[in-house]
Amino acid sequence: MAMPTYLILKHLHLTAVVLSFALFILRGLWMLADSPQLQRRWVRIVPHLIDTVLLASAIGLTLILQQYPFVNGWLTAKVLALIAYIILGSIALKRGSTKAIRALAWVAALATFGYIVSVALTHDPRGFLTGW
Repeated sequence: MAMPTYLILKHLHLTAVVLSFALFILRGLWMLADSPQLQRRWVRIVPHLIDTVLLASAIGLTLILQQYPFVNGWLTAKVLALIAYIILGSIALKRGSTKAIRALAWVAALATFGYIVSVALTHDPRGFLTGW
């Protein structure tokens, strides 16, 4: 394993995770407050750039570590939870027909994110439920 490359990708990935989540929280709060900030150009562009970095670094880490979704259970759980997070986030920030539905989807997306992080930390599909 190329240690410097791994460390760079890992730190890049973790930084992108934090930035992506922070922006998701901010956008969710703006959605709840009906803030016009959601319509700003940077708010519609920057999350996609960060998520692209997040995905690219994840793919790089997968290749370096030679651990793959649908081969390693914990990575499979992360990918499936990521799909749920994306769907819930889309409902929360764009597609929910009422504010109540958007708020519920936002909270569910936050919980899903927590699960994804717990799976990443434990390397176990049960995530935070590992000790139970």
